[in-house]
Amino acid sequence: MKLVKGRLTVILSLLFFSQFSFAQSGGNNNYLLISLVAVGVVILVFAILSLADNLMHIEGKKAGIDSKKTNIGIFPRISDFFAKKAPNYVVDGAGYYPTTKGHNLKLAGKPTGDIKTIHTNRYALKPTDFNGISPIPKVVVEVGSEVKAGDPLFYDKKRPEIMYCAPVSGEVVEVKRGAKRAIAEIIILADKEISYREYEVPNLEKVDRQELKSFLTKSGVWPMLNQRPFDIVASIDEDPRDIFISTFNTAPLALDSNLVIAGNENAFQKGCDVLNALTDGSVYLGLDARGDAPSKGFSDVTGVKKNYFSGKHPVGNVGVQMHHVNPIKGNDKVWSVGLQDVITIGKLFLEGKFDASRLVSLGGSQVSTPSVIRTYQGASIGDLVEGNLSDEKNRIIAGDVYTGKESTTENFIGYKDDQLTVIKEGDKYEAFGWLLPITPRPSISGTFPNFLFPDFEFEGETNTHGEKRAFVVTGQYESVLPMDIYPQHLMKAILAGDFEKMEGLGINELSEEDIALCEFVCTSKMPLQKILRDGLEMMREQA
Repeated sequence: MKLVKGRLTVILSLLFFSQFSFAQSGGNNNYLLISLVAVGVVILVFAILSLADNLMHIEGKKAGIDSKKTNIGIFPRISDFFAKKAPNYVVDGAGYYPTTKGHNLKLAGKPTGDIKTIHTNRYALKPTDFNGISPIPKVVVEVGSEVKAGDPLFYDKKRPEIMYCAPVSGEVVEVKRGAKRAIAEIIILADKEISYREYEVPNLEKVDRQELKSFLTKSGVWPMLNQRPFDIVASIDEDPRDIFISTFNTAPLALDSNLVIAGNENAFQKGCDVLNALTDGSVYLGLDARGDAPSKGFSDVTGVKKNYFSGKHPVGNVGVQMHHVNPIKGNDKVWSVGLQDVITIGKLFLEGKFDASRLVSLGGSQVSTPSVIRTYQGASIGDLVEGNLSDEKNRIIAGDVYTGKESTTENFIGYKDDQLTVIKEGDKYEAFGWLLPITPRPSISGTFPNFLFPDFEFEGETNTHGEKRAFVVTGQYESVLPMDIYPQHLMKAILAGDFEKMEGLGINELSEEDIALCEFVCTSKMPLQKILRDGLEMMREQA
């Protein structure tokens, strides 16, 4: 309405001055008056149509119509004329979502396609890898116990039916505790040959859903099902509206998904079949449309709804894909499952065993020979990087440089980690580094002419090149997050503890990985991932 009133004011002003001009000219300038009246009528009609167009979009959103797919307004959208065309391998019936926001960070040390097997001496399962779990879960093994892969190690006292199982067979050598005697790690000295606990697998075509859930919770794969909102292990008391799987990762030095699916096509299909049995909704598969056609192990999967995505990081994040395909609304519960986790679930039903084998990408400028490693969940980082690091002071990151955790050779990779990154430790002060940008560094700032060298690979380091600053509004977050969310306003709502604003601004759709790129570009050096986790925990306590 403000827009309409403003335009009417302009029209009336024009008419007033035209009358004044007409009087001054003695009535010999009729054409000017007629022209101004015609222009005013056109503007008025356009204002009314614009208002109607906006109202139609608002009503369509209330009715659940996706305006990204269907234009229900009066005017055609500019994107309809200039939208990026889908690659020719996008089949009919599949969705295609090109994104424009984001940022690709190219780091030196990308692994080659060669895979080497490293069976480390020790493995660990860490309760701290799971959001929302009790800090002191119930441990069901003792030091000295012999376990097989798939044997329970602990369970959450809040949800005792969900078992967290051993990734390998061997002897439990330590139950390490942290602050306030919380369980930090349960460490297993692995057997040279892995032995597996055998399961009697139910028939998917005949099994009741509740029986299926019971089997999945006992066999160790249930913690692989992740629930949004809150980004926690899925609840067994509710069925998900939909289940999402992203088949590619756009993070720096990420693992090539085509290596993962090679030889595991049947297990992946079986895993998707199991997920279909857990929901009355749909299983959505996010496929990579940034280059060549994805592996047939992905594109030929049946029983799923396929959607193709192209653009910059974080387009490979399952949260971004959810947002574009079918976002979380109201009290929706939506699940996501990692690519290698789907394969583990599939192997459970094909082979009757809990196979926690994983491919892990080892890369970064400080790695002598970047490579892809075949190992198991929770492998010892020291054994994986032994003899393969430079002699400089390094930062070992379990995960990618955006979301990974600082680690040492004494630590273990996380439950869902499929990447190890090693970069320089940025512990040296750089005098006037912000004023004299001599050393190439990754940045979205125009101060550094990185756009002139799109293929340049940065070494990267942990130096933040500045101290913490005031939380200022810059618009940087919105420029790299391909979601209809205002992260700057959301972060401030979390800090203020405003629950209504947090929910209204879309906190239920987000996980730390979605906001990680915003943290990277943040001028204020704010710990956005920690702020978001605090907000999610506040919302979960109120649920």
